[in-house]
Amino acid sequence: MAQSTDPLVGIQVPRESASSTIVSVEACTVRIPLDNETSFATRVVRDRCYGLVRIRTDDGLEGIGFCYAGSRVGGLVATAIRELFAPLLIGQDPWRVEALWDRMYREALLHGRTGSVMRAVSILDNALWDRNAKAASLPLHRLLGGFATDGVPAYASGGYYLDGKTPGALADEVSQYVEAGFRAVKIKVGRLSPEEEEERVRAAREAIGPNVLLMLDANNAWDDLPTALQHVRRYERFDPHWIEEPFGPDDIDNHARLALRTPITVATGEIEAGRWRFKELMEKGAAVILQTDAAVCGGISEWRRIAATAASYGVQLAPHWFHDLHVHLVAATPNARWVEFFPDDQVLNFRRLLDTQLKVREGRLMLPTRPGLGFGFDREAVASYQIDQWA
Repeated sequence: MAQSTDPLVGIQVPRESASSTIVSVEACTVRIPLDNETSFATRVVRDRCYGLVRIRTDDGLEGIGFCYAGSRVGGLVATAIRELFAPLLIGQDPWRVEALWDRMYREALLHGRTGSVMRAVSILDNALWDRNAKAASLPLHRLLGGFATDGVPAYASGGYYLDGKTPGALADEVSQYVEAGFRAVKIKVGRLSPEEEEERVRAAREAIGPNVLLMLDANNAWDDLPTALQHVRRYERFDPHWIEEPFGPDDIDNHARLALRTPITVATGEIEAGRWRFKELMEKGAAVILQTDAAVCGGISEWRRIAATAASYGVQLAPHWFHDLHVHLVAATPNARWVEFFPDDQVLNFRRLLDTQLKVREGRLMLPTRPGLGFGFDREAVASYQIDQWA
């Protein structure tokens, strides 16, 4: 970068660089089959679709973004990028992130303030942040404020339902996470009867001991408060750190009712979008841990607004999925505590598309040092799973 001498202090300072312009916005969709059919409380997953985006500027820099696009009709995200948003971004200054977010949000009003259209907004916003951090030659967590210096705590996420998987097999799984250095683990609940689930939770707690945090994820398992209480009452004796997504995401009132009736902390928000819905969750006391996902909620720009609002309520964030993205946000945010980490690539198989993997030490994710997100897409891997072309 060109230098000039500041006459007031006699030191070299950088001149303001010439503005850059967005010259291309491309998206594609990939579908990656799971090695084993995997069950949650109410659904079964056999493959995963991911929406990918890359934004290029006239200075040769490229920013990337990505999101989970579901198991069916995953191309909706790419369609929204190509047809709704790319025309708004071409020719614009990538540094005007807030202005571009506002333009995209307004364009999305009639098409979807949540779901695939908002995921498209999210990953475009994230790609702009990635590009701008690269332009500044900084890892994204440094550009965002750099609260942490070396690494951030992670919890090991697993405990899925597989055919033939016994409570003993679940115990063996979570024991391996603790042996690897994790001080918190998460398992699924809600698919089986209250008695069967109690056996699974008991097995997990006995395997990890009393001093490791145990999180429980119900994935919207219950439709009413009495059913939820039948389950949760059985879990309380095992001291879970939180119960996640006990009800559907729109049933905020039942989240609040459950929170009043159990000592287990309620966590939710992984498929929620927009700061206003998160504000409602907090105002109603429906959650004191928000699992805001920057690839879902409106991107890094909106994630930061949600985090700032949560801080005023004394509420923590523990973002959902995509540890490669969220390690930066947790590292830059004082009221963000955990990154969700998947020790293998069986369920979150997105990591098969990346050219670099995060390092894990004693249950902590080490902060990337490369500019931007700190990784790129592995072109050969992407090509092998693509179901449409970059366009």
